Amino acid sequence: MASVVSPRFAGGSYEDSLRFIYSQDPARWPLPDVRTGVRWNELAALPHRDTDTGTAVVRLGKLLFFDPRLSESNKISCASCHQPELSWTDGRERSLGHEDQSNKRNSPTILNSWFYTSLFWDGRSRSLEDQAFSPINSETEMHSDMPTVIGKLRKIEGYVTLFREAFNDEGINPETLTEALAVFQRTLSSQPADFDRFLSGDRKALSDEALRGLHLFRTAAGCMNCHNGPLLSDNGFHNGGLPVSTARRADQGRYEFTKDSSDIGRYRTPSLRDVTRTGPWMHDGSIRTLDSLPARHLAAQLRPQQVSDLIAFLQSISADPPVFRRPALPQ
Repeated sequence: MASVVSPRFAGGSYEDSLRFIYSQDPARWPLPDVRTGVRWNELAALPHRDTDTGTAVVRLGKLLFFDPRLSESNKISCASCHQPELSWTDGRERSLGHEDQSNKRNSPTILNSWFYTSLFWDGRSRSLEDQAFSPINSETEMHSDMPTVIGKLRKIEGYVTLFREAFNDEGINPETLTEALAVFQRTLSSQPADFDRFLSGDRKALSDEALRGLHLFRTAAGCMNCHNGPLLSDNGFHNGGLPVSTARRADQGRYEFTKDSSDIGRYRTPSLRDVTRTGPWMHDGSIRTLDSLPARHLAAQLRPQQVSDLIAFLQSISADPPVFRRPALPQ
């Protein structure tokens, strides 16, 4: 671990020194340990977003998100894989779809999805509007198609009224459906956590363990190479160290979208906000315990205490999701 000692605390503890340094403006923090050429942004408080959750479009999108009638079986909704009480994940290694088929990837949280410049683990969608088409049309997920879904919704009087309130005369069509879903999802953000309170001036908001973890995260552990900025993601794509199979039916990550051989085994960098509440982790759900998460990347370098310190920091950037009331669906 890199050594940081302030003259003011020359006779004090290592933790006292860290608390003094990290209580200063982040512009005065020690530079992080990153690879040459890596573009990084300093860790920061959770961005404040002004979102009006009471608009007609948001209300409509919320209903659609929880409505299983968007699926062929009338049993699977968007919320089947993104449950609010589980920080908008499903708690499974891989999500279950039509007739309990197992999908090939883990369902990531949709918290802070407004932040990403591309969506899905392989980045194949550029917007939440475009992303909404995929699960509806997927044979293994909702197993339906847009004409069928639009036909269903047009027969539901409640939705006819709700779409008119949200979109005036545009009616129920694929574009208004996906826009409503996207607008609703953009209202979902992480809640402020202990780390945010620390950055706001509460010097006791982080434990000594979390402070050591913060310093380790920024320095010797090298986490800032991929996880930086207020959402702790570089919005990029990386190979996270999991083995990559070249078998014909194997999941080869971003390569399946770009067909660029350099993208084999690369996946989108997830935000680490609320990470302790969104397991199991990685694109395939193969990391099942929290202490395995940092050890996956740094097993040869970390001592048990350092793993504990990193976990304490990860806990400090995780917050309980607010109570969310599931809506009564229109008839």
